[in-house]
Amino acid sequence: MENIPQIPRQMEPKVEVEGSKSSLWGQVWRRFIKRKMAVVGFLFLTMIFVFSFIGPFFSPYTTMGTNPINAHQPPSSAHWLGTDHLGRDVLTRLMLAGRISLTVGLGAMVLSVSIGGILGILAGYYRGIVDQIVMRIADVLMTLPGLPLLFIMAAIMSEWRVPAEHRMYIVMIMLSLIGWPGLARLIRSQVLSLREREFMLATDALGLRDRRKLLNHLLPNVVPILIVTATLSVGGAILSESVLSYFGLGVVPPTASWGNMINAANSLIDFTNRPWLWIPPGVAIFVTVICINLLGDGLRDAIDPNMKGR
Repeated sequence: MENIPQIPRQMEPKVEVEGSKSSLWGQVWRRFIKRKMAVVGFLFLTMIFVFSFIGPFFSPYTTMGTNPINAHQPPSSAHWLGTDHLGRDVLTRLMLAGRISLTVGLGAMVLSVSIGGILGILAGYYRGIVDQIVMRIADVLMTLPGLPLLFIMAAIMSEWRVPAEHRMYIVMIMLSLIGWPGLARLIRSQVLSLREREFMLATDALGLRDRRKLLNHLLPNVVPILIVTATLSVGGAILSESVLSYFGLGVVPPTASWGNMINAANSLIDFTNRPWLWIPPGVAIFVTVICINLLGDGLRDAIDPNMKGR
């Protein structure tokens, strides 16, 4: 037989499918770091947390009380942001106030996400009477104006003379009570869609228990929505706490928050001649909320599958 020359076969190109060598959260992280504004917001937010929670340990004025002799001192080498009407260092107060405002924002977010997430999953999965009860309560709370309702609850708290050290925790509960209905409706709609997917129909065919369906199959699929909503809700909680504290209905002195620091400059003389009393806490609120919103937008774009490939 004649030797027939063999034509070499062309090698097929190897195509790597995204996600074949990395986890879902690894892909989310890579998409997130491509968004420069979100990364900038994350870095600034990290600096704000370090400033608020670690900075006071390096301040020589943390344990010092009031000193009326040094009241209303302008910024100097000893007091970088001046002193307030009681002679306290404004920079140190700004750090300590950041702890309270950030803690209130994070605490209110955890409570609202926990309540709204759990009730939304239960309402979307069980439907029927459970859905009706949860959604009607949510509808009632959503029809009430949020800020006036907070004012009423805060006024009642002031009338009951709640101690200053406990008001922070009550403010968290108040903010979570008006924050969970919107999240519950969002999670419910997502769960109603997930119930009709093939993997959930397979769990019904396999006869899995409801607990396993909720924890192992539904909850992981709503976690991305919870993360994005939780991130964005922190900024709103900080703003609401600042408004309440500004009107003397939230966190009250001697506990410092960014809101009641602005309230300290409550006269025209302070507003015009002592800007170091109200500009630093105002800038802190502005920068923190902007950074949180940038971070939330970046997480939403990174987690949302529809943004993949853009």
